[in-house]
Amino acid sequence: MPEPTLPYEGIRVVEFTHMVMGPTCGMVLADLGAEVIKVEPPQGDNTRRLLGSGAGFYPLFNRNKKSIALDLQTPEGREAALRLIATADIVSENFRPGTMKKLGLDHATLSKLNPRIISVSHKGFLPGPYDHRTALDEVVQMMGGLAYMTGRPGDPLRAGTSVNDIMGGMFGAIGAMAALAQREKTGRGQEVQSALFENNVFLVAQHMMQFAVTGKPAAPMPGRISAWAVYDVFTVRDGDQIFLAAVSDTQWKIFCEAFGYADLLADERLKTNNDRVRAREWLIPVLRERLASHSAAELSATFEQHGLPFAPITRPQDLFDDPHLNATGGLAPIELPDGRQTRVPLLPFTVDGHRPGLRLQPPRLNEHGPGLLRELGYGEEEIARLMGSGK
Repeated sequence: MPEPTLPYEGIRVVEFTHMVMGPTCGMVLADLGAEVIKVEPPQGDNTRRLLGSGAGFYPLFNRNKKSIALDLQTPEGREAALRLIATADIVSENFRPGTMKKLGLDHATLSKLNPRIISVSHKGFLPGPYDHRTALDEVVQMMGGLAYMTGRPGDPLRAGTSVNDIMGGMFGAIGAMAALAQREKTGRGQEVQSALFENNVFLVAQHMMQFAVTGKPAAPMPGRISAWAVYDVFTVRDGDQIFLAAVSDTQWKIFCEAFGYADLLADERLKTNNDRVRAREWLIPVLRERLASHSAAELSATFEQHGLPFAPITRPQDLFDDPHLNATGGLAPIELPDGRQTRVPLLPFTVDGHRPGLRLQPPRLNEHGPGLLRELGYGEEEIARLMGSGK
């Protein structure tokens, strides 16, 4: 079957982004076919040099893009950026508030030059009392209720991934898609703004509305009263851990019959799910004791055989060997900046049966700069001068 035409082929995006939030927006649009040109400072996006938990940022969020290095602190660099933007449909950035205006690249300025331009700004906060603050994913998780909900009572804990940066970039991309659709009707572009704090509030909105509906504050997830009786991580043979659940009366019956727990099935104190929730204080220790002799593999097989919910406790590095991801093409070959080969997760959806894939490797710094400048009408001497300040 031939590769389908991607939905945003023919759309050019020029991005002035770094770290995670802005690059995620560009990655989504790039994966869906847009030509995304990453404008980097002469020394390159700082993400290229991160260690520890940031070491994977650059190759993950900058695939399917082109790179050009321009010094925006010089008139020549800003002129080249403006000439590049003149060919674009979308400009995306995640600088500090006011930076694009100082550079003459803000939406108000750009829209006078090209009324069809769409600008996407990724910030810590939407305009308001907080917009002067410096935001990080962890900052907004703490102030936005997510760390409270993730940690144990009295022990706020950030989520184990850059949820707001990634989703903030996704919402920036969704806003850009909406602006493209609107431009088809009006012929005019718009400014789109996405923000970490507001994204985080959207994530905890279910807990806000729980309070609105019940009048009772939502308890942190580790300390909550579960809606389900069997919905826990169990430590089993050899110290392995596995999540097991039985979330309906039917599933409880199947669970008891599968493991021969006729006494629990017949116990009137455990007749309904709500009865079992009220009995969790003594029921869960009983189940922990009975299940401890089984291996995680045995439990997985029995739960899968009977259609019951279960999950092994998996480390991120183990996902490279996940049979489902490998069988469905969910991991694509990619080249790391040092030349080593690995695989990377693709966007988590299909379009007409296809996962949007990898067309361009994460670019080397300024890999596409000379070619893009030639396309813009620069001569070789001008390119050499610009590239001389862009190394």
